[in-house]
Parts: sequence; structure tokens; C-alpha cells
Amino acid sequence: MLDGHRSKSTILLTEKPSAVDIWRAPCFAYTAPMFAQYAFRARCACWLSVIGILLLLSGCAEEPSTLERIQAEGVLRVITRNSPATYFQDRNGETGFEYELVKRFAEDLGVELKIETADNLDELFASLNKPNGPALAAAGLVESDGRQQHARFSLPYLEVTPQVIYRNGEQRPTRPDDLLGKRILVLKGSSHAEQLAKLKLQLPELTYEESSAVEVVDLLRMVDEGQIDLTLVDSNELAMNQVYFSNVRVAFDFGDSQSLAWATPPGLDNSLLDEINVFIMRAHKNGSLKRLKDRYYGHVDVLGYVGAYTFAKHLQQRLPRYEKDFREAAKTNQVDWRLLAAMGYQESLWQPTATSKTGVRGLMMLTLRTAQAMGVSDRLNPKQSIQGGAKYIVHVKNQLPESILEPDRTWFALASYNVGGGHLEDARKLTEAEGLDPNKWLDVQKILPRLAQKQWYSKTRYGYARGGEPVHFVRNIRRYYDILTWVTQPQLEGSQIAESNQHVPGIDKSQPIQQTPPL
Repeated sequence: MLDGHRSKSTILLTEKPSAVDIWRAPCFAYTAPMFAQYAFRARCACWLSVIGILLLLSGCAEEPSTLERIQAEGVLRVITRNSPATYFQDRNGETGFEYELVKRFAEDLGVELKIETADNLDELFASLNKPNGPALAAAGLVESDGRQQHARFSLPYLEVTPQVIYRNGEQRPTRPDDLLGKRILVLKGSSHAEQLAKLKLQLPELTYEESSAVEVVDLLRMVDEGQIDLTLVDSNELAMNQVYFSNVRVAFDFGDSQSLAWATPPGLDNSLLDEINVFIMRAHKNGSLKRLKDRYYGHVDVLGYVGAYTFAKHLQQRLPRYEKDFREAAKTNQVDWRLLAAMGYQESLWQPTATSKTGVRGLMMLTLRTAQAMGVSDRLNPKQSIQGGAKYIVHVKNQLPESILEPDRTWFALASYNVGGGHLEDARKLTEAEGLDPNKWLDVQKILPRLAQKQWYSKTRYGYARGGEPVHFVRNIRRYYDILTWVTQPQLEGSQIAESNQHVPGIDKSQPIQQTPPL
């Protein structure tokens, strides 16, 4: 080897190696490949350990709870029934006891409420048990043994009593044995059907039918008209509807009181149910649930004619305070002031501070939304309320089809004012389907009550409505208007009255009997 170019191997042969050289040389020359393999293997083992830990952690990570998922999605899906005690639409929009309660729950959660309706109870529970179905059912449900396998129930929010309903004038049943031999119809899948099934074990001769094609309103109507002998309904639903069916009566309470509760699917975790229970307990404690009960069940609305005697008295005592405002609003909006006055009397009995259970207020009972649209800043100001009512009835009348002519156009406008344009249009379509004239109030008023019957409203766009209410509303206003027209015009003499074809109502000034007026 040439000097200056000796390798380390030469050094090992010709020179005495140092301790450092002895260590370095063997490691470099002979063990480096082995060390590389070892390091590679160590790194692989390390990575495998990391991957394993990550997989383990991912496997152990909990899925979001039902409540967390609802809050993340921002939507609470609720299934209910289309009925007066649960959920329906009127001129104020969506309403109903169950709707208002569950709406407050959704607001507490900070999410949007999405309502779905079921045609019958079987469909309701089937939807509740579907994958990705509604999160809860708020439909006036009684927790029963038969329903435990289909749902889990919340704490109760309302106590009701199942009642046997019969027709006034028929022999009144007073005990379960009296149900034998009677035509009985109840809702299919209802707690009342379960009760009758249990009773049949004791009374094998008992016969009854179940139907999914009807709702509670239908059952009451069928008893009222004598189509069936008896039915079973809960006390709260009877209170809501009895005013419309003058012949229905309570025969006896069918067992003890029962609790209404919300239902959640049986397969969900407890997070949503726990939150519901907290909400219900809080609603009990802060009084909001009691106030809601009072609004819907604390009294029974009476829609009939209050009596000519009372009207005559109010003509003298109340109307003079507001007659000038009625006349001014009528002139501005080109409406007969007496029609406006009749509307005001039907709505509030000419009381400027009147407030209904649904939140409409003032002499003309305007909704907040309507008041704002009509430029009314203070609904309790009688002048503003009358102006707003006049402006709104003109607006409603202008929305009607041109095919509807006077005087029917006025009656249609009043009906729309009461029940809403959507429901009125549904009634007009049903009227036409029956071969009647959808532009004549005489024909449409016959059909409007059908909007409260499931076999009819299930075919409509806007669903259930208290169809009998606008009929009474228009009828009463026409009565008041007739009287106002008569008492405010120059009096006609005998032959003139006959020639004018003027309807002349009489005012009964005798003290009326204190009883619920007829519908």
C-alpha cells in the first residue's frame, strides 16, 4: 500500500490498535447490518403498538347520545295526532295542547321542532319504532301495559279520566254491566280498547268495535247523532269538544284516572327521556304547565248566540263608547260600520282588553302577527284594534276568488277571518266534489263541519279544523248585524217593511234563562 492511503484494515494488521479502534472497527465492519435490522424491527413494533392503541381508543369511544345527536342536528322530530287536544292548525297557525308543550321543550333544547302526524295510533307507534323515526310521540298517550313493549314513557303531565259517553234522551248506563248489548265504538289501539278487552274477560257477552278510520271528534259526533250507542273518551277531550255536540253526556267514569305522558322509542338510550322528565318536572314547578292546562281545559268555550237580551243591554252600555271608531274605520276602509260592530261584538262583546286562550287580544281579537301586518302597535287600544280589524277583513275579502260574489263574498270573508283561508278553500273543494256550489255560502256552510271529521279532513291539504266554528261565527255576526241595521236605520212603516224585503229581528228584553246557549 502507498503511504497516505492505508485503510483501517491495514492499521489492524500493522499497528497496535487503540481501545477506541478496537471497539469501532468491529462494530463498523461486522455488526452494522445487524443493528439496522434490529432498529427497523423496533420501529415496526412501535408503530404497530401505536396503531393498536389508536384502534383500541376508537373502539372504546362512545357514540353520541340521542340527546347529543338531536342537538347536533338542530331538529326535534315529534309525531302526534291531528285533533283538538293534540295538534291542529287554525287562523293563528299551529296550535293544540300537545303542540304548545312540546314546542316549549324544543325551545329549551335550542332546536327546531318538526311535527309529523299519524293517521291512527297503530301508525303512530309503528313510526316511533322505525329506524331513524321520530324521537318522541306527544299525542295524549296513556301509559298502559299493552304499550310498554312499543315505547318508554315519561313522567306524567296531565291526569285524565276515561269516561263512557251516551246520548241524552237514551237510558243512561251506570255500571259496566249496562254496556252489554250496546253499539260501542272506540279508537283502534287506544287505551280504551285495552280497557274493554280486559272487561270482556269478565263479561264475555260484551261486544264492541275498534276503528282506525275515526278520531275522538268523530266518535262524539256519532253518539250525538245516534249512529252508535256508546263510546269511551278521556275527560280532557270531552271538555274540548262537548260544546259542539249538545246531545252527548257522561254516563260514568270507566275506572280510575290515568296519566298522559310522552313516549320515546324503546331502543334509545336514556338521555332524551331523562331530559324530558327534567323539563316536565320544571314545568310543574314553575307553573307553566298549569297555565297551559287552564288555557285549554280550564273552561269550555261557548260559541252560540248569547241572547238578544244581553245584546240589547250592551247596545246601550258599550257600543256608544266605540261607535265613532267603528264609523271612522268603516269610512276609511269602505266597510259597513255595523258589520264591523257585529264582528267586534262576536269577538269580544265590545271589550277592548279581552284576551283569548290562544293569545289573540283586543276588541277585534287580533293575533300578534295580524296586528303587526295591519300596522297595529297596541292591540288593547280600541281605536287601533277596530282599524286593524277593518283593514284585515278587507284584505281577506280581496284574497277570495273573483267567482264569489256579494253577498256571499262577505260571509266567505268572515269565515276566512275565523278559520283561515286554507281551511276555507279545503271546504270549497269538498263542496264542489259533492256537486254543490263552492261559491255559495249556503252550500259551503253545510260542508265546513266536515273538516272536523277524519274521513274528510284526511283528504284535505290543511287537515283538521273546527269546521263548525266559522259557521257559528258567521251566523252570529249576521244576527248582530241584522239587529244593528234595524235599530240604527230610520224606522219603516208596515207596507214599507214588506216592500223592502227587510229582515226585521225582534229583541227579547225579558231576562233569559241562565243556561248554556244552543249551538
